[in-house]
Amino acid sequence: MLRFPAPLRPGDRIGVTSPSAGVQAHESERIDFAVGWLRRAGYEVVVGDAMDGSGITAGPAAKRAAELTAMLCDPAIRCVVPPWGGETGIDVVDLLDWDALAAAEPTWLVGYSDLSTLLVPITTRLGWATVHGDNLADTPYETPDGLLGWLDLVGGPGPHRQRDSGLVADWWGFAEDSRATRWKDIGRGRWDLHGADALHVTGRLVGGCVETMRHIAGTPFGDVAEFGRRHAGDGLIVYLEVAGDDAASVCRSLHGLRLAGWFDDARAVLVGRTRAPDHPRLTQREAVLDALGRLRLPIVFDVEIGHVPPHLPLVNGALASVTVDGGTREISQRFA
Repeated sequence: MLRFPAPLRPGDRIGVTSPSAGVQAHESERIDFAVGWLRRAGYEVVVGDAMDGSGITAGPAAKRAAELTAMLCDPAIRCVVPPWGGETGIDVVDLLDWDALAAAEPTWLVGYSDLSTLLVPITTRLGWATVHGDNLADTPYETPDGLLGWLDLVGGPGPHRQRDSGLVADWWGFAEDSRATRWKDIGRGRWDLHGADALHVTGRLVGGCVETMRHIAGTPFGDVAEFGRRHAGDGLIVYLEVAGDDAASVCRSLHGLRLAGWFDDARAVLVGRTRAPDHPRLTQREAVLDALGRLRLPIVFDVEIGHVPPHLPLVNGALASVTVDGGTREISQRFA
């Protein structure tokens, strides 16, 4: 059974911890600003001890796992968000206290990039809904027309409707403006449907960053095939986004997810917009089609779900409806 955490309201407590990368000195001004932004929005914010940015992770794996477990099990904390992603958060997946988490009431966990490594197993193993959305550092950015911020999604059961924003953006560097709240506008983009003339589909959402998903697929922490079987009546909408791997690596990774059964119960695939490099003989789009084209599933390319902002937050476990038909490009999510 899927379990949706209680709606997050102003006055509720949000925990900040770094399951993966910590915060270096030159980055602290942005994180302090984002914490202050949440407080000004009416939330109580507690910052954990696992925040050290001097190494590739924010301290020993056992310490990071213990702090994340404690925050997720603390009934006074209604949501946990990391400063950002990182590289090797996979080292805490098997160190979380899964028994304690299973006995606790669900708490919202929000993030993307390396945090996908934790979002997916918490949804597939525990049945908790999790949010693939902005990390803390991105939360103060204004939400473009058509999209919702992750705080909007966790504030109620929906339906939460979002549509193609048309915006392609970028971050402001910390040295440029550590207190930025408006995305750097760099162009226009549009969802692009492949494999059908029009799309009207429903299914349970699940997915994340390709570079992290490939390492947990086929393990007890990334058993999306079993998750799909449990929800075969609803079907799945699998979403994936690429951070930086070249197209050949992405192609191999997607074949691996396919062989691990990630798409066995899929009704459609959403692919995030990316700036990751092509291979000299293979584009990023061709990589997706090489691996997934044989499945004859509709694929929606260039959705705002990854490492090219702005961000369209998705809730793992939510029942979603996706429409791409003529001028309509929309996704609606319900917590049911």
